Amino acid sequence: MSSGVLASMLERDPATMPLEDIDVSHIDLWRSEAKWDFFKRLRDEAPIHYCAKSEFGPYWSITRFSDIMKVEKNWQVFSSHPRISIADPEESSTFNTPTFIAMDPPTHDDQRKAVQDVVAPPNLKELESTIRSRAGEILDGLPIGETFNWVDRVSIELTTQMLATLFDFPFEDRYKLTRWSDVVFARVGEGVIDSIEQRQEELMECLAYFLKLWKEREDNPVGNDFISMMIRGAATKNLSPQEYLGNILLLIVGGNDTTRNSITGGVLALNQNPDEYAKLRAQPDVIANMVSEIIRWVTPLAHMRRTATQDFDFDGQKIKAGDKVIMWYASGNRDERSIPDPEEFKVDRHRARNHISFGFGLHRCMGNRMAELQLRVLWEEIQKRFEFIEVVGDGVRVPSCFVHGYTDLPVRLHAKK
Repeated sequence: MSSGVLASMLERDPATMPLEDIDVSHIDLWRSEAKWDFFKRLRDEAPIHYCAKSEFGPYWSITRFSDIMKVEKNWQVFSSHPRISIADPEESSTFNTPTFIAMDPPTHDDQRKAVQDVVAPPNLKELESTIRSRAGEILDGLPIGETFNWVDRVSIELTTQMLATLFDFPFEDRYKLTRWSDVVFARVGEGVIDSIEQRQEELMECLAYFLKLWKEREDNPVGNDFISMMIRGAATKNLSPQEYLGNILLLIVGGNDTTRNSITGGVLALNQNPDEYAKLRAQPDVIANMVSEIIRWVTPLAHMRRTATQDFDFDGQKIKAGDKVIMWYASGNRDERSIPDPEEFKVDRHRARNHISFGFGLHRCMGNRMAELQLRVLWEEIQKRFEFIEVVGDGVRVPSCFVHGYTDLPVRLHAKK
């Protein structure tokens, strides 16, 4: 898009521009961290807001915490089908595959149930020692006093290793999981993929790889991994190849992006708030609480989409059947009506788990406890080894209004005194 409002959001004053012209999905707002004042204006003046013109077509924005909860609870009116992101295949040419997060009950519930035990508390308890061991090895391999990219060396490495474990995926090929995760929602020409055809080709390679793993396990699916559980599950054992791919990609992205970007965003938040970093050093028992605050602050998936199944009056706004309804989690997590002092990052925040980053209701993130566990263990191991992780340059944002994360964060480690 290169003309009109779509090209000029960064040049507009969020406090005075016409409400109808505000497009909080505009990619430049997300690249430059310029979105927050626009979201505040919408929360204050137009919490149910219609944008008629955007890169992704017309859509409604839901920006207040309480209103997002209302949408999450009402799946009969606000359906997850056919898609959970603002982009449609015909708009973004994203490879479209059916997946249980983009389904409603009862299909959603049945397919989710088939795999959710992988991240159930008993299994997480067994995984904690593995996470701790791997986190320690990764941290011990980092250079002291030299600049490196935290995203590559730590955020991606830990999450990719744990994803490989959850899938019982060949460890030597684990970086394929990272690549496929990046490919799913990548914008064409932004450094990850160069064409629609490239996306389709790489995701078909993903399907072929996972079909091979299914074939290897289907005669004896006794493992505690996602694939074996799908083979055993009544609702998932007869999935079509496209359905299988859709659910695999969901589990890859869900198991990768939330944790990866929270690991990076937490380091940046502590650097931006040195008093809070000092508090962490003085009170290491605050780590578990800090993890929830990091996940709120970062909001690693910035939005989820619903599609109206019928005409609906939402606090006086007339939503029509078929309209896109975008729940902006990033905005809900900064809503002072529900979260005291939301613009402050506090490692010891009271009721820190009162955030919307994992969603709510039947679509609440299945792996939320796994994400929290990885972050807690990692920060416990960081605090044993390093006095300070110093951010020494600007981080580079993922060019997306969906995946709210980073591709680069240059840091330098300071050894424990």
